[in-house]
Amino acid sequence: MSETPLLVRDVPEEALLARIFPLLPTAPSTLVGPGDDCAVVAAPDGRYVVSTDVLVEDRHFRRRWSTGYDVGRRAAVQNLADVVSMGARPAALVVSLVMPGDLPVDWVTGFARGLADACAPLGAAVVGGDLSGGDQVVVAVTVHGDLEGREPVLRGGARAGDVVALAGTLGRSAAGLALLDAGLADVDDALVAAYLRPDPPLAAGPVAADAGATAMMDVSDGLLRDAGRVARASGVVVDLDPGALDADRARLRDAGAALAREDDGAELVDGWVLSGGEDHGLLATFPATAPLPAGFRRLGTVRPAGDDGPGVRLDGAVPRRSSGWDHFRA
Repeated sequence: MSETPLLVRDVPEEALLARIFPLLPTAPSTLVGPGDDCAVVAAPDGRYVVSTDVLVEDRHFRRRWSTGYDVGRRAAVQNLADVVSMGARPAALVVSLVMPGDLPVDWVTGFARGLADACAPLGAAVVGGDLSGGDQVVVAVTVHGDLEGREPVLRGGARAGDVVALAGTLGRSAAGLALLDAGLADVDDALVAAYLRPDPPLAAGPVAADAGATAMMDVSDGLLRDAGRVARASGVVVDLDPGALDADRARLRDAGAALAREDDGAELVDGWVLSGGEDHGLLATFPATAPLPAGFRRLGTVRPAGDDGPGVRLDGAVPRRSSGWDHFRA
């Protein structure tokens, strides 16, 4: 007979925190960690970057698919990606967790381990947060980063003549989600893992800044949407080379064929690559004379905006498909 799991409602808050705190990552920049009213974090640069993000159960993840570890890792990664895309080093995260009383305690400790495994390679600490009861799991993370003397790399710095480049992959998270949704997770375990536990090359962010990146952001809402954001912020055209995406398409071909009903799935695959989000690769622009840093590959060029204004193009043409994820549209 299986043992009945210990539930959150059966454990006092202090006892639950006592289980969580030893699992959280620490860092030298943490002067006062969890346990006081506030954490104290060193900011040697005199500036810090800050961002926040939320994961809502049945909106961003489903517990029947995702373990606590999966959700913790995803929650950390999507925030860490925002910091490194500014050229900063992640320093400290504050995490708030809303949860129902029937949530197993093991889910919560797994969540803490997922946070730790995502943060540890970058030297980031979880320095505090909050616990609350609710009808569903909601995760809110605020992340702080240290620029270490660099100027922040903004979305609005791309200039005509720059090279457009990417560190990371495209479409894999969207393909993994589609496989899960269709009950076909066994078709490609690696794609499913890309959705459940993203592992983008986050260390490439500060490297890109040091290499002279003129603009940068993480691809969280799809290549077309996020490249369009860079284009509009910079007042330019980001012109992507469709041929530069062939390797991404090839990796997804089998998943597309498994999900397609009447064809080879090429349309599905193209949608994942161009509009699928949550891979969290780093999209950046570099001066044409600068060598691309290790891990980045060329995707296109930056051109002056013409009469039709700034935006994203595919081989010079306006894309016909949906531009990517929007929280408030189907």
